[in-house]
Amino acid sequence: LILNEAKTSLKNARKERFEFLGYQFGPHYPYKSKVRMCLSASPSKKSVQRLRTKVGELLVPGNQAPWPEVCDELNSILRGWSNYFSYGTRAGAYRSANHYVREGVRRFLVRRHKVAGRGNRRFSYEMIYGELGVLSLERLSRTAPPWALR
Repeated sequence: LILNEAKTSLKNARKERFEFLGYQFGPHYPYKSKVRMCLSASPSKKSVQRLRTKVGELLVPGNQAPWPEVCDELNSILRGWSNYFSYGTRAGAYRSANHYVREGVRRFLVRRHKVAGRGNRRFSYEMIYGELGVLSLERLSRTAPPWALR
């Protein structure tokens, strides 16, 4: 087996991060703590960007599908991503993804319903995650992971 030396390098995981299978391994600060670092894993920035791309492709202006179908597809994407990235320090990635999904859904519905402005009042946080049925990654992360329920 010949390795390309230009692309492959050994890293000290105790001091620097590396990416593998969509995760970023190495030293992390636990959520809301900037005091003590620990060795952990989190979704990589590339993985979060891929999720954003998928959501963006679903919520394009040309999508004429009824809202229940769009919502089901969106929830399927979010649930799958959440299940894969249910390990490690994930609060920051989930918060970032939630914000992108919330604003994307809001823009999608504002265009669809021809609402003036950004739609913050008509499509509030509570309405998007409540009445409209969009899954919140932050709420999903507070429940037990799927493998623990077996």
